[in-house]
Formats: sequence, C-alpha cells, structure tokens
Amino acid sequence: MTTLRVSGLLRQRLLVTCLLGLGVLPTARADLTDNLVASPTAMSLGNAVTADPPGVESIHMNPAGLARMEGNTKTDSVFIASIRTKASFTSAPDLNLGGFKDDPLNGTHTGPVRQAMYIPVVGVPHWRLPAVVVPGMGYTWNEAGSPFTFGTLTYLSMAFTIDRTQDKNDPGRYQGKLMDIQRLVYLSPSVGYKVSDTLRVGVSVPIAYANFAIDTDMRFPNKLLGTVGQLQKGVCPEGNSNVIDNFFFGLCAGGKEGMLDPFKKAASFKVDMTAPFEPTINLGVLWEPKSWFGMGLVYQGGSNTTYKGEYEFHTDPMLRQFVKGMNSSLLGPIAGAIVGFPQQIPEIQTGSVISSINHPARVQMGIKVKPLDFLQFNMDIGYADWSKWKTVTLKFDQDIALLQMGRLFGVANPRELTLNMGMQNVISYGFGMQAQVTDKLALRLGYEPRKSSIPADKISLFSPMPDTKLKSVGFQYKFDSGAVMNVAASYLKGTYNVPARTDCNLNCDNFFNLIYNPYAGMDVKGDLIVRYFGMSYTHPF
Repeated sequence: MTTLRVSGLLRQRLLVTCLLGLGVLPTARADLTDNLVASPTAMSLGNAVTADPPGVESIHMNPAGLARMEGNTKTDSVFIASIRTKASFTSAPDLNLGGFKDDPLNGTHTGPVRQAMYIPVVGVPHWRLPAVVVPGMGYTWNEAGSPFTFGTLTYLSMAFTIDRTQDKNDPGRYQGKLMDIQRLVYLSPSVGYKVSDTLRVGVSVPIAYANFAIDTDMRFPNKLLGTVGQLQKGVCPEGNSNVIDNFFFGLCAGGKEGMLDPFKKAASFKVDMTAPFEPTINLGVLWEPKSWFGMGLVYQGGSNTTYKGEYEFHTDPMLRQFVKGMNSSLLGPIAGAIVGFPQQIPEIQTGSVISSINHPARVQMGIKVKPLDFLQFNMDIGYADWSKWKTVTLKFDQDIALLQMGRLFGVANPRELTLNMGMQNVISYGFGMQAQVTDKLALRLGYEPRKSSIPADKISLFSPMPDTKLKSVGFQYKFDSGAVMNVAASYLKGTYNVPARTDCNLNCDNFFNLIYNPYAGMDVKGDLIVRYFGMSYTHPF
C-alpha cells in the first residue's frame, strides 16, 4: 500500500513537471543584459529561480525569498565576465554611392575586443581589460522567531561593454570604439515577511548608479556625398579651386582636404552621461503549498531617469574645409542656406548633454517541482518592457554644426541626436535543474534560449545582440559551520548575418539614410560570445 502511494505521488509530480514544461515551449525573446551578473546561483539555474529565490540575492530575483532566511548573514560575491564580438564586411556587387564603388572596408573584419569598467565618480579609466571583475556584498538580518527579514545587496543589475581601441584602424570603430552601459546597485533596502508557513511576500528598493558612455568614429557613406564628390572631381580633378568655381558654388574652394569621399572618416563623437541616483522597486510573492512544489512572482519596477554629462564632437578637415570653401564663393552661401548648412564647422564642439532614458519594467513568474526528493526542476517565464528603449534622444546645450549638415536628410533639430535602438518588448524563458548529490553538495544545470529584443533590421555594432543560447553549470556546497558557497560558470553565443540594405541602423544606402549607416551597401556578419564565472560565499555573523 505504501509503495502504491509513493508511486502515485511520483506520477503526480512528474505530470506537473511535464505539463508546466510544455506550457513554455513557444519562441521567446530576451535581452542580453537581463539578469546577467546579478546572482551566481541564478545564473547556474538559467535564471529560473523566481520560485526558489537564493538567499540575499532574492533582493533582485524575488524579495519574498528573504523571508526564508534565518539569523544574520553576510554574503561576499565576485563575478568575472568577458564579452567577445567580431564582424566582417563585404560590399554588395552593385554598390554605388554617387559614383564611389570601392569601399576600403570591403573584405575587412573587426579586431581584438576588450572590456571597460565604469567607476562611479571616476568614469571609465584607460584600462583595457580582458574581462570585467565585479565584487558584490550583501547582508540579511533576522531575529529568532520574527516573521521579518531585512537585507541589502550591492550588485550589477545591467551591463554591456565593448572596447575596440586597441586597433585604431579597426573597421568596427564607426559604430563604437568604446561602448559602456552599466547599472550598479549600491544600496537596496529590503524586507521579506513570512505570512504563513506556505506564503511569503517581500519588497526591495534598489538604488543604482547608472551610466551611458559612447566613443565612436563616424563616416557617412551616402549617395549625395558621393555625387558631390564626383562633381568635385569633374570641376577640379586635382582638388585645386578655379575662378569659375569660386564664382558659382565653391565646390573646390576647400582645396584637397575639402574633397568629399563618402568612405572617408568624417568626425568622431564622445558622450559620457550618468544618473547617480536611480531608485526602482521590486515586489515579490512566494507560495510553497507542498514540499515538492512552489510558485513565485516578482515585479521589477522601471524608471524614467534623467542622465546628465558631457559630449565632444570632433569634425575632420573634409567637411570643415568643404563648408568653408562653399561659403567663400559667390553663390555657395545661398545654396548652403537653402539646405540648412552652417556657415562654418568648428573642429571641436564640447558642452553638456542631457537625456531621459527609461529603465524597463519586468515581470517574472516561475515554478519549482521536485519529482524526486533529490531532484528539482525550475521553470520561469518573464516579460520586459524594452520598447522604452526604441529610441534614445541626446539633447545638447547648443546647435551642433555637424548635425546642421544633416538637415537635408531630416535632422530637424541640430541640438538633438536620436539614436534608433529599435528595441521591443520581450518574453523570456529560463530552465534549471538541481541534483542534491549529498547533504552538503548540490549540482546545477541551466539553459536560456535568448531571442534578441533587437529586431533583425535594427541590429548594429553598438548593440550586436543576436539570438543567443545561454548554457550554465554550477554547484552549491554547505560547510559544517553553516557557511554556503555557490559557484557558477556559463557560456553564451549567438551569430548574425545582415545582408546589405536590410538594416537602417547599419547598412542602408538610400538617399536619406545618412544617420546612421556607416556600412552602407555592405553585408555584415558577426557573432557574440559571453563567458561568465561567479562565486558567492554566505556565512552567519
């Protein structure tokens, strides 16, 4: 009779596991930066821990999990992550930008990639790192018999960094010599409350130091620039001005330096913005009606944060001399005024910049099932509002002469630059398995099919985030002293192939696709690989 009861219970658990697993099979969408380095325990389980939130890291994953903590604990953690990405460029056979057909980037590929790390107050140091190392620390406090557990955690909730500055001729420099987006939570007052033996709730208020930094060269392979460049060659093949040209539009009055070439570097741009105080809110519920089954729900609130910082535009001689030459002729100033060109372009323009950047809200729900006493399966489904990053607009403190050149192409306000990120809302899934090998040792596996929140026609080297698969392993070891060590390692990889003229954040060559398609008319292929190692050590105090 006992055997029949056990077998029936086992069949019930297995049925629940299978049904809930089948319920999350449709294609998912997720973003690279979600939950990447917040918790080594979560990473080892495919970030599917909403129904089994891990220790003080519950503050991010599901604050209701704090209410399972007893006594006072301290957690020290360290994360090591490397991002490697490469891209290759091949010109379309029919590439023709107003007569210019031979792009010097044809047949090239990007070079070595390193990481940068933003240090609050200091900024981005001139260190070029093979990987980013991020320490973390957390505390929980619980008095014996109290239903309340309090805590705080320092962690990196979001990060993406690419550094291509090792090779000054890297073809990827036109969409980011340096890119660093980071959100460091430095304080997160939190509380979990045990409502009953089966129900717990929690709330946390993560307060982050966020930054947004870009350093990139710029070029404008556009048909209009190519057409004017060919006219210059016809009027003054050697780049020397003449009386007739000076009388009319001054196409060649800028000399050899003012000869337009759509494939030539035109400018460089740097921006460094921060938001030192960015609070959000996390709300969580954890329901464990059976020892073998549990459900969790967490809401991670978004924000509408104002970033402030500095910028620098450096314009190369080609455009500066071209505009100077036009304005030195008889009819050039009239033609320039009609199309909105500036009277001159300074070599360097610097000042202050401001931008409102929304941090997306996220909802995640998960279940845990133990079909056997030593075996547990976790499954999560989440939704993130990444459409808030569809565009990011930078507002400058003055008219930018370089942007005035873009009025002909639809740039209405030379004090603003809109980055078309193209992100869309996403649904994500995660799967984890844990085997309790001994009373002290548990082994873990995790899997996340991450389909990018960036559509195929919006991907760029600023955000080379294709569909990826994340595979993780890890373990937990409990010491006799009551201390617990968690270790995780993961590997993420994805590839992309963007045919020429299919992505207007990268390679369109229509007349009005000036900002921003630095690889116009080129096939772009690439990949993204992220390697991660994390470890945490929790002990009572």
